[in-house]
Amino acid sequence: MSESRDVHINIPVLTRVEGEGALELDVVNGEIERLNLRIFEPPRLFEKFIEGYECNQVIDMVARICGICPVAYQMSAVQAFERLFGFEEPDWLRAMRRAMYCGEWLQSHALHIHLLAAPDFLGFDSAIAMARDYPDAVKRGLNLQTLGNDLIALFGGRSVHPVGVRVGGFYRAPREEEVAPILQRLRDALPATEALVAWTAGLDFPDDEQAFISVALSHPKEYAVGRGNLISGQGLETDISFYESFFHEHQMPYSTALHATLDGRPYLTGPLARINLNFHQLPKPVRDVMETCGIHFPSHNMFHSIVARAIELHFAVFEAVALLERYQVPQSSYIEVPPQEGNAFGCTEAPRGFLWHRYDVDQQGIIRFARIVPPTSQNQGRIEEDVRHSLEKLGLNASDEAIRLRAEQVIRNYDPCISCATHFLKLDINRR
Repeated sequence: MSESRDVHINIPVLTRVEGEGALELDVVNGEIERLNLRIFEPPRLFEKFIEGYECNQVIDMVARICGICPVAYQMSAVQAFERLFGFEEPDWLRAMRRAMYCGEWLQSHALHIHLLAAPDFLGFDSAIAMARDYPDAVKRGLNLQTLGNDLIALFGGRSVHPVGVRVGGFYRAPREEEVAPILQRLRDALPATEALVAWTAGLDFPDDEQAFISVALSHPKEYAVGRGNLISGQGLETDISFYESFFHEHQMPYSTALHATLDGRPYLTGPLARINLNFHQLPKPVRDVMETCGIHFPSHNMFHSIVARAIELHFAVFEAVALLERYQVPQSSYIEVPPQEGNAFGCTEAPRGFLWHRYDVDQQGIIRFARIVPPTSQNQGRIEEDVRHSLEKLGLNASDEAIRLRAEQVIRNYDPCISCATHFLKLDINRR
């Protein structure tokens, strides 16, 4: 005799993730028959309303897409325009933009590790609850996030929606007396970030090995952040201008968020993908920390993403120190660059994965068309695959509460950027 049971679980306000969405599961005879991660993404319209504006205005406008990673949007946009206009970054400018980007990786990774993901691994429902037993860890996270924000503001004028980036450089170069205290704080933070790698590696991870495709930027001279070709673990290597030839977005009938595929398959972008593909290009002191943490990379356990973030956080501080130690005030903070007509392509590594931009620009430097592909939407299909695999690994005879908690943990593990691409989780399980 078979038993049919409908279970409806509604989570109207989900802690540690903003927004709303739904996970629908049909479990039939102990197997998942249907799994839909439904996303109710409102129309942002950024791609349309930046049409008609000139390039430097657009650089500031796209920063408003995300309050957590505005630098990524600015850097992908400015790279696109400068590539089209034939401008080659001077060494000083490339280094300081990379330092600013390190600030974004630092604050974003610190926020996710300490306040959003760690409570799941340690059995707390919030960072506030976790702070009672792990006050030093939470303080460390807040201090590192503040340091990252201050590094962004050093070049951007402010940490949220910075306004310092323009075609040809920065609107203003910091004075040496402004750089010095940030540099010292970064040096002082290095022991804490090294300890963070060991702390995350010591968490209790589910045994969750699975197969997936990793995709990231890669550059022959550095651990890729702001430039490089797109590569995959299956052998793809292509210039960013050919993104649309290999990667395809499609609409799912149950979700307003687009799914992206490579050769018809979902793929992973973000810290774990970057570490898997580019770990050999980390500076040796950072690689030494990675190799002694007890977690081996490349890794195909998605829960190791938190360790990959910690490694990248340590790298961001190490790299920012190296860059700012060579800081000198330039004669001019920018070079005037005349616009040119054509198709502009930019791609950089946001904290959550690579962020691809395309702009069609006229002779006056006015945007006539735009397409922006954020990392969270690219990870949607991979998230669904991961939820399915992880719930089957957990066991579908588990309680509804255990299934809900594991599904939330899996999705939060990706650090989905809600303001960029998605909302979050209401769970509806139908057992038959």
